[in-house]
Amino acid sequence: MSKAILSGVDLSKKYGDLEVVKKVSISVDEGEFVCLVGKSGCGKTTLPSLLAGLERATAGQVRLDGADITCAMEDELALFRREHVGFIFQSFNLIPTLTAWENVALPLFPIKMSSDEWRRRASELLEQMELGHRMEHLPSALSGGEKQRVAIARALINHPKVLFADEPVGNLDSATGDAIMGILNKLHQEKGVAILMVTHEVDLAKTADRLVRMHDGEIIS
Repeated sequence: MSKAILSGVDLSKKYGDLEVVKKVSISVDEGEFVCLVGKSGCGKTTLPSLLAGLERATAGQVRLDGADITCAMEDELALFRREHVGFIFQSFNLIPTLTAWENVALPLFPIKMSSDEWRRRASELLEQMELGHRMEHLPSALSGGEKQRVAIARALINHPKVLFADEPVGNLDSATGDAIMGILNKLHQEKGVAILMVTHEVDLAKTADRLVRMHDGEIIS
């Protein structure tokens, strides 16, 4: 029987008088692919930020890999995220002055290991993403799909147990988006990585294990 790798209980988030997440409870099991769907402004981007500890909930509890991170200190949260979580963003968030392999290796820099080991681990992931020939290229020389594959490799460099993907194909054409979704599905099926993906496109959720719909800060189904 699977157990929850990630859970939030009665999570709420207010910005002043505006409540964008309203007493939401959600969980993601080990190795599960959950798709969070809703229109812009429904809270579907804020909720994963609360679950990942990127933002503090106004109320409620978050547990990640068995640990209660609700009241953890910022340095504890940063360390916990580095060891347990990967992030993929719509805007790629690559460092423009770093090469592809350096961007992938970036999360390893606080860890004591040789530069050769950084490069080896980054190179292996880029090879898996079919980008071995692009390792020395800067982001400006990469296509949108290549940038997103670099971002996926970076998210996997620390062998995360949970992968957060925020509109990962939002800036890509349909063919490239399908290729990126293929990679995410492969990670889920072959590597057993738990994925929480945010999107406004219901069609993208067809291969997920579970679809969760949000509306006006609440889960409606």
